[in-house]
Amino acid sequence: MGVMNKAAIITPEDNINPDGSSQNQWALCSIQQIEEVKCVIKTIPILIAFIIYNASLTNMQIYTVFQAIQSDRRLKLSSFQIPAASYSVFQMLALTIWIPIYDRLIVPCLRKITNKRQGISPLQRIGVGIGIAVFTMLVAAIIETKRRDMAHSKQALGFEMGKGVISSMPGYWLVIQMVVAGISEGFAMIGFGEFFYKQFPENTKSLAGSFFCCGFAMSSYLSSFLISIIHKTTREGGSRNWLAQNLNEAKLDYFYYLCMGLEVLSFIYHLMVAKWYKYKGSEDETTDYPLEDMPATHKHIV
Repeated sequence: MGVMNKAAIITPEDNINPDGSSQNQWALCSIQQIEEVKCVIKTIPILIAFIIYNASLTNMQIYTVFQAIQSDRRLKLSSFQIPAASYSVFQMLALTIWIPIYDRLIVPCLRKITNKRQGISPLQRIGVGIGIAVFTMLVAAIIETKRRDMAHSKQALGFEMGKGVISSMPGYWLVIQMVVAGISEGFAMIGFGEFFYKQFPENTKSLAGSFFCCGFAMSSYLSSFLISIIHKTTREGGSRNWLAQNLNEAKLDYFYYLCMGLEVLSFIYHLMVAKWYKYKGSEDETTDYPLEDMPATHKHIV
């Protein structure tokens, strides 16, 4: 990005104010402005990794609801059925429980190992989250295979209008994939948010949150695009495809394996980008400070 430094070169055509500033900011920029733009541009490769990561998890969250509809959602010793859409609560609960465990128990242990204030850097935390997401998609695929096999081999519990027979697989199996997804977000989502906030220039910190939300939006578009492509390319006749309405006749587990492959690619891509990336400013790289070299005013920060 060294070519951007040319924007600070003064030419005979440039008009300079008495205070040293340029009269035309589009023709002549300050070094500070150029460095701030560089900081924002450098985060775009990390944003791409976030989009791919979140798109796969979004797909799993959507189809977990459909899996729950065709699973045994009854509570034992009761006729009450857990609403299918409520299974996403387990992901939020796992995230809520995991954050204090990580902050109070795991981070202090990591500090002793890495000798760094936050245990691991934001990019390392993101990498761990993406790695767990790979495992999440694998678990989701295995559970879906189990659910569909039980629907075909064992007596159905009923029939869901517009969907098909209800598998006898207990719905609590779906909790496993939601909990693992919550732990993955506990690493990756918080890591992404922390990364964008710290790496944006000081006077554009408010844009970091917007950048993060743009990543959510673009990952939703990518998720919809993947679903559309799967519907068109896996159609076998009529309405049958990998994501057919009747999951007992679909191959949702194949779709989960595809999402797992995307997460693997995202993980490899993230490792490459993280190796190349250099944190903004020496004083902002507090995650890479050895504890003994850290300024006393920063050592109390958690």
